[in-house]
Amino acid sequence: MPISMLLERWLPIGAVLVLYAARMAELGTRRDTVPGPVRERWTLRLFVFAGTLMIVGGILEYLLSDGRLGGPTFAAGVGCGVGSFLLRRRAIQALGRFWSLHVEIRETHEFVREGPFRWVRHPTYFSMVLELLSAGLMLQAWWSLGVVSLVFVPALFWRVRLEEAALVAKFGPVYQAYQRSTPALFPYKIPKLS
Repeated sequence: MPISMLLERWLPIGAVLVLYAARMAELGTRRDTVPGPVRERWTLRLFVFAGTLMIVGGILEYLLSDGRLGGPTFAAGVGCGVGSFLLRRRAIQALGRFWSLHVEIRETHEFVREGPFRWVRHPTYFSMVLELLSAGLMLQAWWSLGVVSLVFVPALFWRVRLEEAALVAKFGPVYQAYQRSTPALFPYKIPKLS
């Protein structure tokens, strides 16, 4: 089998596995954070399950289909994957010691509106959407993307709702004003300069 055919067949699988391995390594990275009370743990588990399901299901769907590299969809998937990591890194950097995998508001928690938080209230969750879309595009795994959405979307809305309630309880009217001026997940409007 010529190298070009092997590359065409296995490049999407390799790229998605690299994306998944990088994400799992990122989850295990220790950061200098301030601990606080964790309000719930299920949504993180559901997010990891959805990501794993997307990778496994997407690869199976890819192998059971014609399994050919789709140039434009692969390129769009790579773009979404790179964008996902860059956005998540910027959000983690902006939150600094207040970043957490859980809904975890600290006594000394500070209200952050810098970096990607100027554009969207939950940039890390938007990066997760991009990450799942990335795998679906690279593998052209539309059925897997649909099935994963049935797990991911309800977990995402549950998580955003819990986090929003915790932030309103902590920051009150200041956060409520931020809610009115800044989209929750998708950056569809230009932020006002302050």
